[in-house]
Amino acid sequence: MNFKRFMPESTALRAGSALVLVAFLAACSGSSKPKPEELPANPALVGVRQAWTVRIPEVQFPLTTDISGDTITVAGSDGTVVAIDARAGREIWRGSAGAPLAAGVGSDGQVAAVVTTANELVALENGKVLWKQRLSAQAFTAPLVAGRRVFVQTADRSISAWDGQSGRRLWIQQRAGENLVLRKSGVLLAVGDTLVAGIGGRLAGINPANGTSRWEAPIAAPRGTNDVERLVDLTGSVSRYGDTVCARAYYASVGCVDTLRGSLVWSKPASGADGVSGNESFIYGTESDGSVVAWRRADGERAWQMSRLKNRVLTSPLAVGRSLIIGENTGTLHFVSREDGALLNRITPDGSAITVAPVLAGNTVVVVTAKGGVFGYRPE
Repeated sequence: MNFKRFMPESTALRAGSALVLVAFLAACSGSSKPKPEELPANPALVGVRQAWTVRIPEVQFPLTTDISGDTITVAGSDGTVVAIDARAGREIWRGSAGAPLAAGVGSDGQVAAVVTTANELVALENGKVLWKQRLSAQAFTAPLVAGRRVFVQTADRSISAWDGQSGRRLWIQQRAGENLVLRKSGVLLAVGDTLVAGIGGRLAGINPANGTSRWEAPIAAPRGTNDVERLVDLTGSVSRYGDTVCARAYYASVGCVDTLRGSLVWSKPASGADGVSGNESFIYGTESDGSVVAWRRADGERAWQMSRLKNRVLTSPLAVGRSLIIGENTGTLHFVSREDGALLNRITPDGSAITVAPVLAGNTVVVVTAKGGVFGYRPE
């Protein structure tokens, strides 16, 4: 069995009615990790200017940085939630959920939502707690705040909707739980009038008004002889262009779904644990061995693959202008060409690990580090 596949993440294992956290440690593999490739001298072919920085408490949970117009919302592990104007790095408000966090942040620019390690869904507005509600199970995917509602997916595969102002539960869709689910952020987004969620290796379209299912499209199918090998949850960031959403299934595949028809466009084998990014022409991702890959959006064929970052632990890439921007757990932020993967530049924000995928707010690239540094960069 290849234990390397399981080393970076923890999983939530259903044992009877309880969720038990199980960590797969590097020691299980019986071998040391491969040494990363040596990096050449920094080519510094693109300019990068730091525009601002904000400090939050350390980030040791699967944070999703929310973007709503020019407002970004981030959170620290201790429950601190901060809304920032991405144009100038000005704090709009700072509040607390009152407990350590397991998932977040979701926001529509006014109401922000997070989930605590005590299984509480907490909504905040202008830095004040608006309401709290107990969930049926732990959540690792950031809530989605849209249409004055808060949508949540929990580890038992339930999806629920809550009134954004009152916290009243509007509906819940319950599914048969699976034996093993990832302790990583999954897929939950709005596409037109459809709530799109990752359920196992499938993208599912749901009516946001009442929770009824509209369609399901498989990006990956479970395979193997045990629950661990059959784990193919959709994970991390997605790439949406028009009605097409492309996503990654954990160490199984990358694929695109037409959400208007609810049908699979293509699915290709891939071996990575984090999400994808893209534009109208390509989908970009990082594989478990540190390779950076571009797939053609139209048919999923590989356009190129770059191995200069081999054996490094990378975030999913962000496509901005001529560059892909990728964080590394050593604290380095890499800029590579989106045309062929050539190295363009690299910088070090504060020296701590970058495990949160970079995001783009307006013309500002926002990077969050493990020490709680929130940095705004403007590529030149």
